[in-house]
Amino acid sequence: MAERKLSRTLAYESLDNLIFGVARKPVTCNQGVVIGGGEVLPEVNFTLPPMPLRDETLPDVRQRFKEIATRILQRAVHLGQEALVLEFEQLYEMTKNPDWGALITNDIKKVMDEFNQRYGVKSALRVTVADIRDEERPPKMRTGEPLAKMLRAFELCADAGADILSIESTGGKEVSDHALVEGDIEGLIFAMSVLAPRDMEFLWGNIVDIANRYGVVAGGDTACGFANTAMQLAHQGLIPKVLAALMRLVSAPRSLVAVEMGAIGPLKDCGYENPIIKMVTGVPISMEGKASACAHSSPLGNIAAAVCDLWSNESVQDVRLLGGFAPEVFTEILIYDCRLMNIAAKNGQAKCLRDLFVESDRYRDPQALMLDLTVMHEAAKRIVAASDDYARTVAMANLAVETIQGAVNEGKLSLPEREQRWLSLISEALQDLPTSVDQLREKALASWGSSFVPAEYGL
Repeated sequence: MAERKLSRTLAYESLDNLIFGVARKPVTCNQGVVIGGGEVLPEVNFTLPPMPLRDETLPDVRQRFKEIATRILQRAVHLGQEALVLEFEQLYEMTKNPDWGALITNDIKKVMDEFNQRYGVKSALRVTVADIRDEERPPKMRTGEPLAKMLRAFELCADAGADILSIESTGGKEVSDHALVEGDIEGLIFAMSVLAPRDMEFLWGNIVDIANRYGVVAGGDTACGFANTAMQLAHQGLIPKVLAALMRLVSAPRSLVAVEMGAIGPLKDCGYENPIIKMVTGVPISMEGKASACAHSSPLGNIAAAVCDLWSNESVQDVRLLGGFAPEVFTEILIYDCRLMNIAAKNGQAKCLRDLFVESDRYRDPQALMLDLTVMHEAAKRIVAASDDYARTVAMANLAVETIQGAVNEGKLSLPEREQRWLSLISEALQDLPTSVDQLREKALASWGSSFVPAEYGL
């Protein structure tokens, strides 16, 4: 297994050359699909409608996925889209039964190959394996049958035709979930700076090894289980928005670990921390925004597109709409979004459109403010300057508080009194954090020791 290489420099020293569709380290997949090579491509994410998933229904499930892929690619041909990415995001049952996921991967890939041969449309297939270790609490992260099935799923899908391997891993989530709803900053920092990076090192060492052995692309991870969980809790009024905003930046160091272990992108769509990682490493990224409203609401509809290389819809069920089945309809929406970005770049207006994406969202919600490119670039600088995961994570938390408070002081961001109180409480909690990671670990074991299994994190 490869050793982790800590990032110490930035791929982008300034924001001048940072735009959508262009990455310092573009990735080329099967059929010649180039990601980050000069154009933003659609990445269509789709899933089943409500239907049973068991041995006897597997033939129907496989047929449904073939139909979904066919309709997506037919719409792409109809609109003259020359290249795109499809994402097969496995449901838990498909990872628990790795053979199922591999069969569906192979079915989808055959449809893609047929369209390439018949119509010349280029497509790449991302397969995202589910992290099924999280089903039992406290989870076993490095041992046990769920991990074995996950790694088997990666191998079988790589062999069956996947071009890009991804996952939304959950190491540390057993602590962060409780800490979020309790507003426990120390618990959150422990989960994100100790548990999550340790799990990322272990898991992505294995994924990169599998990708290399099968000659496919190790894509990347997301902090969906952390920052997006916080976003949805804030949307429901269950936690403060300023806490969800903090999680946006705090999640970046753990997601960076995938690249430091050898992943090369494209990073996966619901990692809103991805622009920071692109700034640090130069890898291409997928992002989601307004078109992901089919899966969830967010305050990040436009700003998320600012420096994307793939533009995604999150996940949409295969249900019939007036304009066709939902995945093909969202394919069209993404194609038109990408067309606008690409024509802006062709006409020398990429920076203008990029900055309009940012300006339209950034001061409407503290979470959107975290995606301001100047904030993310500062985050990237602080990450590479920090000595370890704990220092990186604390630096992100402090930057979030400083940024939100600064915007409030300048009259650019309006916060209700409740949010202001929480921002002060978070600031005080950060000042009281232990000075060393060893002290943090000792305190966390006393407070959270029953929530996780230390040995499963190498502790």
